[in-house]
Amino acid sequence: MLTSALDLIGHTPLVSLDRIHAGPGRIVAKAEFLQPGGSVKDRAAKAILLAARQDGRLKPGMPVVEMTSGNMGAGLAVVCAALGHPFIATMSAGNSPARARMMEGLGAKVVLVPQVDGAPGQVTGADVTAAADEAARIGREEAAFYVDQFNAVEGILAHETSTGPEILEQYGGRVDGWVAAVGTGCTFIGVARALKAANPATLCVAVEPEGSEPLAGRPVTKPRHIVQGTSYGAIPPHWDAGLMDFSLTVTDEEVEHWHRQLAIREGLYVGYSAAANVCAAAKLLASGRLGGNATVATVLCDTGLKY
Repeated sequence: MLTSALDLIGHTPLVSLDRIHAGPGRIVAKAEFLQPGGSVKDRAAKAILLAARQDGRLKPGMPVVEMTSGNMGAGLAVVCAALGHPFIATMSAGNSPARARMMEGLGAKVVLVPQVDGAPGQVTGADVTAAADEAARIGREEAAFYVDQFNAVEGILAHETSTGPEILEQYGGRVDGWVAAVGTGCTFIGVARALKAANPATLCVAVEPEGSEPLAGRPVTKPRHIVQGTSYGAIPPHWDAGLMDFSLTVTDEEVEHWHRQLAIREGLYVGYSAAANVCAAAKLLASGRLGGNATVATVLCDTGLKY
């Protein structure tokens, strides 16, 4: 028997997406939307807070504060509830209201920060910076533990030691490719480390929205896009360029298409970042770089009920 919601985090199933991708090759995806907080961010939330409690940065009953697009906030709300910490989330007003409702339902206080240059459903890097500044300010005023997910190495370690090894174990061997959209970069980096350790030839490909492709070295011409929680137009602090073989671009229209196909053909109602990942996985397999029998792994980042 499990002892708390913390034990529900991780060990998500690996599902093959054969209905929407008949070939060449095969796409397999971690069903991260099944986590208690509804997203892949639950892993980082658990890892960061447990590490902070262990080294004394987070005292019993101490408030926790963080900037979020909604997913990390939901994960932190779950972990804070299980560990007995009040949680305050700052979030750009442009993010999905459903995410705010979920965090509030889990007992969090949500502070919505006005957008700087984005639009509803399209959050820019400047919007994220404004929300992060507010989180840091609240942290100082409330004597709270400021998570600062973009600079927390525990998030990377969580995926290097859990998500990546789970893919290898569940698939039953090495995979040929790995694709993922990049926000903090923790999922991409951590899993890439684990997969390349098992097979140095694994192609690790970052997913970027059209016009917001700094990882590819291109100027940001379109900071607004529908892939919430990723691709903020800047390279994240812990980015390891040596792990990225190249990046693939997806358009808003392609993401919408794959979002719909995942729902009506696979029965998987997931979010836009998941759709972007699957779109890029199909592009990688179609490119011929991996051969006809290759397998590409990715993550279904969150549930579509958050949008």
